[in-house]
Amino acid sequence: MNKTQWYKDAVIYQIYPRSFCDSNGDGIGDIRGIISKLDYVKSLGVDAVWLSPCYKSPNDDNGYDISDYRDIMDEFGTLDDWKEMIAGMHERGIKLIMDLVVNHSSDEHRWFAESKAGNPEYRDYYIWKKGRGKDGRKPPNNWVSRFGGSAWSYDEASGEHYLHLFTKKQPDLNWDNPKVRQEVADLVTFWLDLGVDGFRCDVITYISKVEGYPSAKGGGDAMFTHGPNIHAYLNELYRRTFSKYDCMTVGEAAGVTTDEALLYTGEGREELDTVFQFEQFEINAFFRVVPRKFNLVKTKEVFARWQNDLHGKGWNSLYIENHDQPRIVSQWGSESFRKESAKLWATALYFQQGTPYIYQGQEIGMTNIEFRGENDHADVMAKTVLSLVKKYVPFLKRFALKKLALRSRDNGRTPMQWNAKENAGFTTGTPWYRVNPNYKTINVEEALGDENSILNYIRKMLTIRKGNQVVKFGTYKDLCPADKQLYVYEREYNGDKLLAVCNCSDKETDYKLQITDDKFGEFKNLILSNYNKPGYDEYLKPWECRVYSNK
Repeated sequence: MNKTQWYKDAVIYQIYPRSFCDSNGDGIGDIRGIISKLDYVKSLGVDAVWLSPCYKSPNDDNGYDISDYRDIMDEFGTLDDWKEMIAGMHERGIKLIMDLVVNHSSDEHRWFAESKAGNPEYRDYYIWKKGRGKDGRKPPNNWVSRFGGSAWSYDEASGEHYLHLFTKKQPDLNWDNPKVRQEVADLVTFWLDLGVDGFRCDVITYISKVEGYPSAKGGGDAMFTHGPNIHAYLNELYRRTFSKYDCMTVGEAAGVTTDEALLYTGEGREELDTVFQFEQFEINAFFRVVPRKFNLVKTKEVFARWQNDLHGKGWNSLYIENHDQPRIVSQWGSESFRKESAKLWATALYFQQGTPYIYQGQEIGMTNIEFRGENDHADVMAKTVLSLVKKYVPFLKRFALKKLALRSRDNGRTPMQWNAKENAGFTTGTPWYRVNPNYKTINVEEALGDENSILNYIRKMLTIRKGNQVVKFGTYKDLCPADKQLYVYEREYNGDKLLAVCNCSDKETDYKLQITDDKFGEFKNLILSNYNKPGYDEYLKPWECRVYSNK
């Protein structure tokens, strides 16, 4: 078997199945709905689909709590439906990347049921510890769940606590147990044998915990992120599974540095192919989670570091939206200049080196939804945060609601807007979550009919990008890193150059391109612009972007 690194030439489209397309009117997106839209997906010019979890799940965290790794969620369809879907993708030249969620399972998985019951064969599949205090009811340490509150839950029957870095219904698997690692390898092989082309590895940097489970500053982050055996475990999984197929892997790696990323993805490391880092979002928030005003200078610095530190050593993942992030137009762009800012950020990102990811709805410029109160939140993270605020700091409830409206994961999970008909064409029934009211003007049907739409712009951009050796191999240089309004960078490979010029502002800039001077004189060919009258004007309009070539 020859591993081809096909992901370096691919564009990947993420589908969040619950919100993509409902085929049977129950209000929930499903696999047959995806099948009905495969021609649309192909028309975008993408090469692969990353499908968020579709396995059996009680849906405490929208599918990221898996109760059976080898079957499909009833709401989404059957395994036969899934097989029809992947066959349809492959017929169209589209590869399929599945989510691999193996830091934790659902508490309704058979393994946890046996473990909780005290079955010695399964007890060590999960992490059980004696608590503190005379009665042992205090958590074993101060580790905090990613969703807030203690990362431990007490079990009355056994008198021990089990670890869950997410919700109580998502107990962490014990990767120190060789049997667990073999179970994971077996289920990975199961899906690869069914034709899957790769995996997005959910919170994979959490799978190894520090021995002894000590308390630590910051709620224990350092005790379970990039743990002592992480690289050994991933290398073992690679040798058992990934090495035997022409597949790709991308690891979700919150908090990872460029040096750490190279330990996971460096050529010859035999662990993962790429990672998703979160730094561009974390620097635009207080304590990594509370949104604050977008900082272009810091964001450019993050992009430059990842481009330069990984160049020739690793490979970047290029994304600004997914199921865990708000919509980019509302977060970094301008809803007043929705089309222009959506096109600008696609341009600024996708002419960098790496594999582009496009999240469903990003291609039509979907926006955040308006939240009218706490009952509008469906996401378990938002609900958990609000419950903790109301319990411990109720005077901050209004502040929390304001910030959650900007940051809530629900923003990226509103149903896909297909047309201006009822429920945006997503379902004939009652949608599982609110459709954004702006669907009548922002939808796929409208975008397909507008030659200047975001969708058609992205199609054109991907055509220009595909096979471009400067984009794939070129160096990266930020030409105005300290500018608070402009993002201008140059790519170069064997004398061929590209120049991306972006005005990240609602205001026209008086910055003079001066194409005729020594700095820009070689860039004579304008290959892409998000305004109808592109050229060599001295001024950039609000949210205007241009890409030039020296050939």
